Amino acid sequence: MIRLDEVSKQHGQQILFMDAGMTVFRGEKVGLVGPNGSGKSTIFRMIVREEAPDGGQVMIDKNTTIGYFSQDVGEMTGRSVLAETMAGAGEVSGAMAKLQELEAAMADPDRLDEIDQLVEQFGEAQSRFEELGGYALEARAREILAGLGFRPEVVEKDVGELSGGWKMRVALARILLMQPDALLLDEPTNHLDIESIIWLERFLRGYEGGLLMTSHDREFLNRLVTKIVEIDGGELTTFSGNYDFYERQRAVLAEQAEAQFARQQAMLAKEQAFIARFKARASHAAQVQSRVKKLEKIEKVEPPRRRRVIEFDFKAPDRSGEDVAKLEGVRKAYGSKVIYDKLDLLIRRRERWCIMGINGAGKSTLLKLITSHTTPDAGAVSVGASVKMGYFAQHSMDLLDGERSVLESLQASFPFATLGTLRNLAGAFGFSGDDVEKTCRILSGGEKARLVLAQMLYDPPNFLVLDEPTNHLDMTTKETLMKALADFEGTMLFVSHDRNFLGALSNRVLEVSSDGIRSYGGGYKEYVAATGREAPGVG
Repeated sequence: MIRLDEVSKQHGQQILFMDAGMTVFRGEKVGLVGPNGSGKSTIFRMIVREEAPDGGQVMIDKNTTIGYFSQDVGEMTGRSVLAETMAGAGEVSGAMAKLQELEAAMADPDRLDEIDQLVEQFGEAQSRFEELGGYALEARAREILAGLGFRPEVVEKDVGELSGGWKMRVALARILLMQPDALLLDEPTNHLDIESIIWLERFLRGYEGGLLMTSHDREFLNRLVTKIVEIDGGELTTFSGNYDFYERQRAVLAEQAEAQFARQQAMLAKEQAFIARFKARASHAAQVQSRVKKLEKIEKVEPPRRRRVIEFDFKAPDRSGEDVAKLEGVRKAYGSKVIYDKLDLLIRRRERWCIMGINGAGKSTLLKLITSHTTPDAGAVSVGASVKMGYFAQHSMDLLDGERSVLESLQASFPFATLGTLRNLAGAFGFSGDDVEKTCRILSGGEKARLVLAQMLYDPPNFLVLDEPTNHLDMTTKETLMKALADFEGTMLFVSHDRNFLGALSNRVLEVSSDGIRSYGGGYKEYVAATGREAPGVG
């Protein structure tokens, strides 16, 4: 269906691919993985002909339709959310536009003399529209939009009024409605909540075409893909299986490569020691010459490439009192919409609460109440003795000074720390070498998130309040952060759409729904076992 054959591609001085190859067959679900900047998006762009390879071929079966979802959604305005979604449905949307055009022409009194011709054209267009399943198009569009979290009243609104994240969802809905032969999805879960991710997972499981996707959501990849294609050092390597299988297999191959390299190095050292010892002796001249020739002919094993592993190593926080935060009889409403009424909650030391709830249920509002970023309409919110709070919010990244470099941002936060200490801190959060000189304005979403986390965790609080901390993080950084937080000795309250993150770190669950608020002892895994659902509102 899609084949890359001996493809080479270079961006400036960086070689992305060298004689690389991969295939996507009909019905296959393939995960594309590799470090940031390794060329994943370039592969998508080559497949849809937005870029050409420098060498080799990108081949696509004849008459194959391709739907491509990227993070660059472009301008959207002037149409309703529903109309914008339907406009991207391929040939059927063109047929619908043709019908609407002919309807307007038939109603135009100035074109009455053409009416017979227009009626005939309308009949043909209507027949084609019906053949393409056009009359079910609106119902399917509404179903997809609902699955991606759009409330019915929002579907009729101007798409231009939506935030960037919601426009991303519209762009994704357009591609899904299109029903192409092949789907290319570049980070489709980035701007989705857990309910929408679970819906998308189910939708894609029933999709019969070829799927090639990138994602930083381990659980999403594990449940969908049957093949992983890894980009590493200019090569494309295919692994049969899901992401967990790929990781295990990669570890085995890395171990084998290390062992092969070590064996050859030991053999070379032994031969060179023999040559050095006996090269001056005439009695051993033939043997020495023979071994020299042997070494010259040996194909040297390349030293294995080792991926740089970032370690978030921060010191233990000071101990807080036993009662960390308390809400008593709290009410909070926005206009006529009541978010909380008579809410009581006690968060105790070393508890790790994750908050579950559908969009608009009030998850972020609860975090804002506890961090004093909003005030209750009634009731009281208090923080316990010796509590030092750290709050990671989505807007935290927008507060970075765009003109400051990474290092200058850290210096502004910690003016008494030494330059060496701050460079070490930057390195621990993935900013090595010249990366510390990058200005915040040019940082990616993931880099900004890492910088904010570095500022927050350098002098660690004993109460972490985190609102979607992994949204922009790649898989490796996310795993490293999870490992560090697993050893965190303080208290946590967090919202996340990443099921791996939820399962690894929570030991309490607070479920917020229209039926009220319910707490569960045990973490996310126990919540799923107890309720039989992975999130509120998901069957």
